[in-house]
Amino acid sequence: MKEYKNKPAALWLYWGAIGILIQIVLGGITRLTGSGLSITEWKPLLGILPPLNTADWEKSFDAYKQIAQFKVVNAHFTIADYKSIFFWEWLHRNWARFLSILFIIPCIVLCIKGYIHKAMHFPLGILFLLGVLQGAIGWIMVKSGLNDTAIAVNDIKLAIHFITAIVLLCYTLWMAFKLSAPYVYIPFPLKTRNTSAILLLLILLQLFYGALMAGSKAALSAPTWPDMNGYFIPPTLYSGDSATAYPLIVQFVHRLIAIMIAVLIIIFYIQSSRWKYNVKLNLLRKFSVLLILIQIALGVYTLLNSFATSYAMYAILHQFIGLLLCCTMLFIFYLAQRASESKSCADSNRETSF
Repeated sequence: MKEYKNKPAALWLYWGAIGILIQIVLGGITRLTGSGLSITEWKPLLGILPPLNTADWEKSFDAYKQIAQFKVVNAHFTIADYKSIFFWEWLHRNWARFLSILFIIPCIVLCIKGYIHKAMHFPLGILFLLGVLQGAIGWIMVKSGLNDTAIAVNDIKLAIHFITAIVLLCYTLWMAFKLSAPYVYIPFPLKTRNTSAILLLLILLQLFYGALMAGSKAALSAPTWPDMNGYFIPPTLYSGDSATAYPLIVQFVHRLIAIMIAVLIIIFYIQSSRWKYNVKLNLLRKFSVLLILIQIALGVYTLLNSFATSYAMYAILHQFIGLLLCCTMLFIFYLAQRASESKSCADSNRETSF
């Protein structure tokens, strides 16, 4: 998309990105409270309202009683217990509906007022398609747990649903950056640009593995640190027993990527030392270091307390800081791309003048 300043459209996209961020956090709460399978059907319009009377609540509860999660895990539930988990899934779905309004209605208004440039048409088309795709993947994920055998949704489908939400968030922010980020000269050598690109990819991969950790409850397989049940490389990883090895492999990879990200952020901090002469850029590089330190600390604390009742709260904070780190690195990568494009234009103009 061609770059030009468009503050009204940029503001709309930034609010949309905040809405997507809230939706991702709500998704995490829904999973951690075991609420994701409480609503067993998808009603795009009628589902806006919760059950309004006792008969409707009993009907909804009876539908939940037919799946394995109730029979195996929550057979002790009363209607009051069911209402408590119903709330989070209902809120998660209705926030998705609110997001569609947040994107569509302002888009129509901006079009009428002439703020949607023709260069934005194709990127906006992709944005709306990503939103529709995200909703479809979400229902496919939920369907994976609505049967007589599974007590939760499939962890791979959960991770795909999560990472597509991150892609949607990043794409929305990238569009907003292009419409609002002012140009500043940034000393961005090639090695620093490469480091920022690798960091962004690793963070996305780490978020994917974080979702796998959540979906497979991998934290429970080795709730110790810095070792894993007394080993740095548990022998169970290569024991051949896939049921035992899988959650340990997921956790091992998650830990390994965390170390790689931490090391690369320190390298990036050193490589971007010239940023200290610009107050805002210096804060940006320091913020990335602060976020990774908080993220690692929260990750360790969440792991060590994975059997405690406070686990959910720290897991949500861990996820939220990971999202902030991703958004921060996305902005740094965007700046790297602008620096690269500016240098290419300058070199081209220099060659033309010769």
